Amino acid sequence: MTRHRWLTLFYALCALLAAASLSLAACGDDDEDDGGGGGGSDEPAAGQIERNEANAKTTITVGSKNFTEQKVLGEIYAQGLEAAGYRVRKQLNLGDEQTALKAVQGGEVDAYPEYTGTALGSFFGVDSDQIPKDPDQAFQDAKAGFAEKGLTAYEPTPFTSSNEVAVTPETAEEYGLETISDLSESADQLVLYGSPECRQRNDCLLGLQNVYGLEFKQFRPVDIALRHEVLENGQADVSIVFTTDPQIQRNEEVLLEDDEGMFPPYNSTLVVRDETVQQAGEDFPEVIALLTEGLTAEVMQELNARVDLDKKTPEEVAGEYLSETGLVP
Repeated sequence: MTRHRWLTLFYALCALLAAASLSLAACGDDDEDDGGGGGGSDEPAAGQIERNEANAKTTITVGSKNFTEQKVLGEIYAQGLEAAGYRVRKQLNLGDEQTALKAVQGGEVDAYPEYTGTALGSFFGVDSDQIPKDPDQAFQDAKAGFAEKGLTAYEPTPFTSSNEVAVTPETAEEYGLETISDLSESADQLVLYGSPECRQRNDCLLGLQNVYGLEFKQFRPVDIALRHEVLENGQADVSIVFTTDPQIQRNEEVLLEDDEGMFPPYNSTLVVRDETVQQAGEDFPEVIALLTEGLTAEVMQELNARVDLDKKTPEEVAGEYLSETGLVP
């Protein structure tokens, strides 16, 4: 069974379980309740966001940077917070990370998702080869940096949006590839494709040479948008991709395990103004945690695919995620 089919079945099962929980709750009490936080008997299902009408006194403007994954994340947080009773506004096309940071520090937005590795390198002056390889340490370092700017960084997503080494299933089988180290016996027979700056990056060709000692038959630069196309049409034997690229599942590509820990972590954390945190209800951290904890690499690949490949809007896809996982009935 492919990962795409597995994820589809997983989402369907989540939706069925959520529906069953709601049905059982309804059977226990014939009285209707408006969910206004007043001690009615309709309890939310486990893992479901509970609406608290008292949260309506707080307005939260959710922002994001200007690409698909960020817009999907922004929509997930916006719709989830709205389901919890908060008044929500959206600005989901802010631009690059510097623009987004300026917006949240200046109060144009109250929160936006940022990647730990990006924050350390772009905001806090950490060289790329000095970014901690341990995801938790990278988060703690980024969290401390944000705190000095009057911002709270919440626990990061399970997924990390970093570079990875991808091959087709046929190539993986032919050369017995499961880890990047496995390329040591075949790299000189294989053509590697990557972004133009890959030659100079420690999380790309330079790292593969220095950390893994790999010397490929040839390296060819390619536009980021074509990195999967050259893999699928046979131009590339190996391609540097992002972990959450939608083509990974749809094309059933194989990501080789980074067994030497070369790629730094780029987990996503929701960054929120301290003033907003103080104004928000006591449930705010719990709501953020519920929205974040299910965002694995496989899930983000699928959500990105629904936008980039299936041509749905980020708003539609976020709504599907919240519904299919039972976070919002």
